[in-house]
Amino acid sequence: PVKNAILAGGGKISYYLAKSLIASGIDVTIIEQNPSRADFLSEELPEATIILGDATDQSVLEQEEYQTADGFACLTGLDEENILLALHVNANTKAKTVTKVNRVSFQNVIDKLDLGSIIYPRVTTADYIVKYVRSASAAQNDNNVETLYKLANGKAEALEFNITDKSGITDIPLQQLKIRPNTLIGSIYRNGQVIFPGGQDMIKVGDTVMVVLSGYRLSDIEDILEDRAA
Repeated sequence: PVKNAILAGGGKISYYLAKSLIASGIDVTIIEQNPSRADFLSEELPEATIILGDATDQSVLEQEEYQTADGFACLTGLDEENILLALHVNANTKAKTVTKVNRVSFQNVIDKLDLGSIIYPRVTTADYIVKYVRSASAAQNDNNVETLYKLANGKAEALEFNITDKSGITDIPLQQLKIRPNTLIGSIYRNGQVIFPGGQDMIKVGDTVMVVLSGYRLSDIEDILEDRAA
């Protein structure tokens, strides 16, 4: 059982995690190096201990007696800091660790490191969107648009496209496509598997592709390309 936890970084994830932990009766310490953010956390989370400092500074960790923590979450804005911090904590404590990693490019390598529980926010977000879209009951058949759902009170849309023919978006690494702003390729469904795509992944004929967009409308998946913008 975790009785106390240290959160390295005071971003949104730390804020909501701290609220959940405090509600569960766990003592929470947040280490945040931005003064204005630390002030905000102090006001919004009076039950937590807010430390103004660099969580990757060993002297700061020792001052907060990190060796005695039951839980330690590495939630700074830099993957490298989170990974090194988690390795250090796991080598010197018995704390249960959680490590946030934003990039998924080296997931196979990262998963082999001693980082405790690894959280990929992008994958988690895409996973929830997929679950939401697939749980909805209605469907709209318009060209190759299989489904359309409103998200965030209508501010965004999630659409699924059946890729039936080769086009300007197939068989090209996603990082090479000039995709319009406010557009996310949330997932690719292929041969019964859901793929949360990275830059090297490609859309292929036969795939079902989920696109989340905001600020414009489209009826064909190629409309996500900048050169197709009106």
